Amino acid sequence: MDTLNAIHMRRAVRAYSDRRLDQPKIQRLIEAAVDAPSAMDRQPWSFMVVRDRERLAWIAREARRHLLETIPDDSPLAPLKAFVADPGMDILYGAPALVVICATLDDPGAAEDCALAAENLMLAARAMELGTCWIGLARSWLNQPECKKALGIEPQYAPVAPIIVGYPAAWPDAPPRREPEIHWIG
Repeated sequence: MDTLNAIHMRRAVRAYSDRRLDQPKIQRLIEAAVDAPSAMDRQPWSFMVVRDRERLAWIAREARRHLLETIPDDSPLAPLKAFVADPGMDILYGAPALVVICATLDDPGAAEDCALAAENLMLAARAMELGTCWIGLARSWLNQPECKKALGIEPQYAPVAPIIVGYPAAWPDAPPRREPEIHWIG
């Protein structure tokens, strides 16, 4: 699949088959991620990969609990409380793997660099017929000291991009796209 097709066909996948994702495929995704550009070529990222089903279920439960306890009623995320409060809600959607891209530098540009690596990873996954979804709702929990300790994330690292990966149960339809607002100068 060429790059433009991967870009146009990438979807946020929220339903996965039970098929296990092997380590070499995840390694290929990370190799694509580290080919992303970064400011001054600092490459300020580290990758944490979870494939153990029990550990994934624990992360999903704890991230959900943390969200319910910490989302203020006046937050833009407040409307998601009812969705997250559903006892059957799995914040990781049953994906067989979670890749967390962490910023290794305490620098505002490091998060953007990690986001570039995340996009490379997601596009490479699509080209490999794998689905992904950036789980922003898990980010707050992943940045808690007790979570970092439990997962072996260095205390000074900041989880930026929690991305679930796996074989889709089905590919979602393309969402409607707005026409971009473009201001041509010259």
